[in-house]
Amino acid sequence: MKPVSAEFCLKFAALSGLCAVVLGAFGAHALKNHLSVVLMHTYQTAVLYQFVHTLALIAVALVHQAQPERPYLRASALSFMAGIVLFSGSLYALALTGVRGLGMITPIGGLCFIAAWLLFWLALFRKN
Repeated sequence: MKPVSAEFCLKFAALSGLCAVVLGAFGAHALKNHLSVVLMHTYQTAVLYQFVHTLALIAVALVHQAQPERPYLRASALSFMAGIVLFSGSLYALALTGVRGLGMITPIGGLCFIAAWLLFWLALFRKN
């Protein structure tokens, strides 16, 4: 399997940022009168976490481009991408469908975010 490149991470981040803006606008305009306060908060949490971690993914990708010899950067990027999909994705799905069982996926995404930040931190302190 081909390792994840910095370019791929930047492309993923660009698409994720685009989706976060679109989904945020959709939530603010189309969903505000259709979701309960609790589900709207859940939806807004998904948008916020997607934005924040998209920016973090860009930072990881840029460091990887500048210093490709640093270990842990690819694993950090993969963890950020998985976290965005699992954490934010499960919250979007929960808010839009009301299916509470989808909330069981969210903590897995949260663990991916924690791992991504830890791996990024480790990468900044270690070189090959």
